[in-house]
Amino acid sequence: MTATSRAAGALYGLAIGDALGMPTQSLPRAFILERYGEMLDGFHPAPPDQPLAAGMPAGAITDDTEQAVLLAHLVVSSGGLVDGRELAQKLLEWEDSMRARGSLDLLGPSTKRAIDELLQGKDIDETGRYGTTNGAAMRITPVGIATPSTDLELLVDRVVAASAATHNTGLALAAAAAVAAAVSAGIDGATVPEATDLAIRAATKAAPRGHWVAGADVAVRIEWATSLIDTAPGDTPPRPGAVSALLYDLVGTSLASQESVPAAFAVLAAYPDDPWLAVRLAASLGGDTDTIAAIAGAVAGACHGEEGFPAQARITVAGVNDLELDDLAEELLKVRAG
Repeated sequence: MTATSRAAGALYGLAIGDALGMPTQSLPRAFILERYGEMLDGFHPAPPDQPLAAGMPAGAITDDTEQAVLLAHLVVSSGGLVDGRELAQKLLEWEDSMRARGSLDLLGPSTKRAIDELLQGKDIDETGRYGTTNGAAMRITPVGIATPSTDLELLVDRVVAASAATHNTGLALAAAAAVAAAVSAGIDGATVPEATDLAIRAATKAAPRGHWVAGADVAVRIEWATSLIDTAPGDTPPRPGAVSALLYDLVGTSLASQESVPAAFAVLAAYPDDPWLAVRLAASLGGDTDTIAAIAGAVAGACHGEEGFPAQARITVAGVNDLELDDLAEELLKVRAG
């Protein structure tokens, strides 16, 4: 399998997971079970009562993929080290475009607060000091594609540069570094368990780089969450419903970095060799489903290549959203090669 296929797989996996989770985002698991069953069977349109994406068509992406693509272009133009102020300006422009389209899926709480403070003239080293949510992790995949896994110091530096303006806390930076490292490891040929091991190392390395806030250690939470899969009742691999209940009740599926990112890695631990199953399960968990499924899809795609997802799923997300992910993957690989 080529690095090109793995890089494209990371971007397609992110978009596919995001689109699967679009109609279920911000909904409780019980409601998803009632409406869609134990696990989504594929893409669904958002019904009129969807709190963030009402009326969006099946296969439509959300802010996770849109912000990742935005960041990808900055990674390419900068050669890998993104300028935080430029990213903030691009995010503001993106939010304006979303409002013009009538979307309610706007900037998350950490990003919005940080950009408001930047506009008020606050120092960029301070604007992200309360950013603990998963906004940095959800869009960080391009940094992982563009940075070799053999240079963990460089990877963490690039994660911090792309995240600190809005998410300059140990929790958020550790979560973003974990995702970027896992994606990067996948590009270099790692299996899902091997990529998860590097994710834990990267999270440990990144945590001291941000402001301290109270919260469980992300690296420890990833290790714990993935180990929980062995306790799921049933056969091996465990039944999706048993995994969903375990993660929803114990790990958590909220916007918090220390919940959603470990949950994504736990889904991958349950089904390390089946990316399509993993993203459908992640999108069925409840809570921040689009982000959890996007992260799981990005890592699974990096480890298995674009062929890990059905061709029709790739065609659907590219067509519905007018995405050119293959070209973007190649541009990011050029940055990776130096």
